[in-house]
Amino acid sequence: MGRLDGKVAIISGAASGMGAVEAKLFAAEGASVVLGDIQDEMGKAVEKEIGKDAAYLRLDVTDETDWVRAVETAVRRFGKLNVLVNNAGTAGRAPFAMLEEQSEEDWDRVMGVNSTGTFLGIKHAVPEMRKAGGGSIINISSVYGLVGSASGAAYPASKGAVRILSKSAAVQYAKEGIRVNSVHPGFIETPQSASLMNDPVARQKLVDRTPIGRIGTSEDIAYGVLFLASDESSYITGAELVLDGGITAE
Repeated sequence: MGRLDGKVAIISGAASGMGAVEAKLFAAEGASVVLGDIQDEMGKAVEKEIGKDAAYLRLDVTDETDWVRAVETAVRRFGKLNVLVNNAGTAGRAPFAMLEEQSEEDWDRVMGVNSTGTFLGIKHAVPEMRKAGGGSIINISSVYGLVGSASGAAYPASKGAVRILSKSAAVQYAKEGIRVNSVHPGFIETPQSASLMNDPVARQKLVDRTPIGRIGTSEDIAYGVLFLASDESSYITGAELVLDGGITAE
């Protein structure tokens, strides 16, 4: 038996990177998966790879009507909703800008995707999870949702918001069997981080900052997300799963 047999999940940002790996792993473990993203061609390719247990739809996480449609799609196609992974995220157009250099436009964009998008996902998933008798919501934050950054302003602020939002939702819905947890990746090799990871000097600096001695993979994160989605974590809510190779331990 798979670890997610019979469960139905929505994963945002599922067309590439961590979201795509999570979607494939969920399906391999028995789940039906709704894949949400704004990268339509890539999202449809992931849907095709997974097969009948996947449904792709365009999901701009800052658009409330898109979230309504995503939840409706899960229920119409697969009968219910048990798991939500708020995976979609952005570092913005100026991820390393110092606070005084941060434009209001980019600030709003990053907060909109990372924080408001997570809020909207929770808001619209909860009613269907309640009907299903409970569920698991996993919100992807970052190590920079736990500690400050020497550069950048919007990204760590948005990821810190995800962390505390997760705790508030966990407390509010615990008695209904809806668990809410945050995941805090360290330095992970994804398409979003490619420009940084492809610079040998910058990459080595990140490796040097990671006690375990390597850059993380999407699979490293996906298996943690799988655990939180499964019934194996039934006593865990309001928690922070830190998957950072030891960065925040120092």
